[in-house]
Amino acid sequence: MIITVTPNPSLDRTIELSSPLVRGAVQRSIRTTDEPGGKGVNVSRALAAAGADTVAILPGGLDDPVLAGLRARGVSTVSLPIEGRLRANVTVTEPDGTTTKINEPGPDLGKHAIALLDLVVEHARSADWLVLAGSLPPGLPDDFLAGIVQAVRLVCGDQAPRIAVDSSGAPFRALIDSGLRVDLVKPNAEELAEIVGGDPAVYEADRSAAVAGARLLQSRGVGTVLLTLGAHGAVLVEGDGAGAWFAAAPRIEALSTVGAGDSSLAGYLLAETAGATPPRRLAQAVASGAAAASLPGSVVPTLDQTHPELIDVVAVQRETAS
Repeated sequence: MIITVTPNPSLDRTIELSSPLVRGAVQRSIRTTDEPGGKGVNVSRALAAAGADTVAILPGGLDDPVLAGLRARGVSTVSLPIEGRLRANVTVTEPDGTTTKINEPGPDLGKHAIALLDLVVEHARSADWLVLAGSLPPGLPDDFLAGIVQAVRLVCGDQAPRIAVDSSGAPFRALIDSGLRVDLVKPNAEELAEIVGGDPAVYEADRSAAVAGARLLQSRGVGTVLLTLGAHGAVLVEGDGAGAWFAAAPRIEALSTVGAGDSSLAGYLLAETAGATPPRRLAQAVASGAAAASLPGSVVPTLDQTHPELIDVVAVQRETAS
């Protein structure tokens, strides 16, 4: 069982244009799609589309469009009732794949913080993986993700699931600064640079630099790092000084990059729970992310739409001092 936690879910509306976006102009869309979204929600959607056992934990009333959309797509949920609607995000995609996002802040969950944490801890024992993903809504403290990790490990003890995190900004930094052990993180180049420094463009262009940056993150208490590099591919660096691998992204016609990183994380977890070797986990992650980017809006791929067998994975050797 893979449980995802999305503190700030959304209804994602994607508007596809037939020509480049022009500020101040009136343009018509060729297609508009609405999908339940948020990083953890997207991971659960991708897992469910592949037939995996997953539950999405999120705030929201049962009649909220996000919860209703998940039920319609066969995704199991556990929700924390709140007042009002969850946020709505708008994404505009252009013919060349350029994506512009406008994200709302989300409802204030300050008075629901303890209840949401307790809900996660209550269900954590039944999970093999617990995925904490996305931004935090107003009212939740920056160390909320760190608080979940601490509480799950304290309450569940030896029964605690492995924990994966895909976040950014202050919540991600607070978690890393806490020194709490996290089994897997999935940053992109910019999110890695936020924590360990360096130039995101260098990480994307130089696989050795990307591995070195990931190892700096590991020195802060992280186990495995799955570093997604957009159109350049991804790097996987195993914990405890184990190996590192790079996989280039396949050439695709990108329709929308929304949720591609989330599908990459789902692909990795699918392969890991199936007992795949680290290189094959990376191949599935890259194949899943590429398949998502080739689909419109925030549509997630089914497993048969991914082609990990076509992904070339190469080992990245650790540089030694001369």
